[in-house]
Amino acid sequence: MQDLLAYIQWNPSEIIFELGPIAIRWYAVCWIVGLGLAYLIVEKLYEQQKIKKELFDPLFFYCFFGIIIGARLGHCFFYEPSVYLSSWTKFIEVFVPMKYSMGEWHYTGFEGLASHGGTLGLMLALYLYYRKTRLNLWRVFDNIAIATPVTACFIRLGNLMNSEIIGKVTDLPWGFYFLNTGNPMLGMEPRHPGQLYEAVCYFIFFFVGWYFYKKKPEKVGQGFFFGLCLTLIFTARFFIEFTKIDQVDFENGMFLNMGQLLSIPFVIIGLLCLKGGNWMKHIGVEKK
Repeated sequence: MQDLLAYIQWNPSEIIFELGPIAIRWYAVCWIVGLGLAYLIVEKLYEQQKIKKELFDPLFFYCFFGIIIGARLGHCFFYEPSVYLSSWTKFIEVFVPMKYSMGEWHYTGFEGLASHGGTLGLMLALYLYYRKTRLNLWRVFDNIAIATPVTACFIRLGNLMNSEIIGKVTDLPWGFYFLNTGNPMLGMEPRHPGQLYEAVCYFIFFFVGWYFYKKKPEKVGQGFFFGLCLTLIFTARFFIEFTKIDQVDFENGMFLNMGQLLSIPFVIIGLLCLKGGNWMKHIGVEKK
């Protein structure tokens, strides 16, 4: 079985094709496909729940910008604050899909998006959407939560195509030789494909949520699906992190890395939502 490791040599190009100076990358396409599928799923949910079409139309824009802005800010300030606060050019790189090098700006796309920041950005965007539409907040959260694992799955597939967020060395027969990380030393031994572990988990979680939705559609609007999504995704994230190498230098020597520390509050919130809504009275929010 050990010999099978030699056959899983992972070295895809990050670029699908180029249009002049713009490169179309797998990572961007995975994001677009994930968001597009979530759009279609939530559109179907709104139709089934007989929610007015005009209330659905602005939802995608709130979600898109909330996720992208939150994910970008989360990466820069959770993982690399010292880098992005080191100079004015680095600070500008937080907000634009470009990098400053050799006295010129170069288009690179956003290099660095954090799922925890994306989740926070999405939650804030959904709250703003609720304030505008006055649609039941928990119905909004629940409907988005049903579709979220699909998007999360494709984002992790994008990470896999980028050969980023790679795992620790393993002797398991499905270990990957990551040959395109920019560090030849990392490709010399088979490693856990942590991105694939997460993608598979999130794919399964979508069907778990969809199963409960078909069985108990009346739970939409109670925060159940929101809680289920947070609990499943961030519990899986917490344990899969043990198979990954540290993403940034300050994590060296930490028993729990930054991804795990950030996952714990989301798991707690998810469990509280699954338990019921009485706790929300203490923070001025109730399920209605």
